[in-house]
Parts: sequence; C-alpha cells; structure tokens
Amino acid sequence: MNDKNNERVFKMSFASVYPHYVTKIEKKNRSVEELHQVIFWLTGYNDDQLKSIIEDNINFRDFFDKAPQLNLNVGLIKGVICGYRVEDIEDPLMQKIRYLDKLVDELAKGKNMDKILRS
Repeated sequence: MNDKNNERVFKMSFASVYPHYVTKIEKKNRSVEELHQVIFWLTGYNDDQLKSIIEDNINFRDFFDKAPQLNLNVGLIKGVICGYRVEDIEDPLMQKIRYLDKLVDELAKGKNMDKILRS
C-alpha cells in the first residue's frame, strides 16, 4: 500500500468498519461477544471503552494510539490478509490494523478461540 492509501485508512472511523466485522463473523455463526474478546485481547480495551470509541467515531489512528495495551503476543499473528503478509507490513499502524483484520478473519473462518488468541 502507498502512503496515500494508508492515510485514508488511518482516518477511517472504527465505527464505520465495526458493523462489517459484525456482519462477517455473524454470517459464520460467531458472536459479537467473541468479536469483542478478540478486540480486547489485541488492544486492552474493555466494553465501556469500545462503546465510547464507536459513539465518538474515533479513527483507526486514535483507536490504536490510545489502546491501553497492545497484546505482547501480537508478533505471533502471522499470515496473509488483504494480499499482504501481516508480519512483513512496514508501517506500524497499518500492521496493527491488519492484525485486527487477521484476527476477525480467523474468527469468521471458525478457528478455535485459543488459537486466535495465541494461547
């Protein structure tokens, strides 16, 4: 991805993408609670914080900049998402966004929660 495309993604509100995550996982009989578990594992957010992020239309840059604690095991997230290997993405913010995309994708594909959360 080029810097212009990255910047466009960084400015997107999390709230605008969140319904797509929900639709994707629910089509595969996964729950919103599981989606939240994945988001909380990655970012350290909790239910109240996530609700505020959605209500306040926080963009992806701020979503990750203000995350309480990026999980120490994010380096264990590997594989291809959107045509890119997540472990090879050079821009740190884009890599975090793709980590989230990868986790949501694994959830939708029916992967066991222990494997998704790298337990």
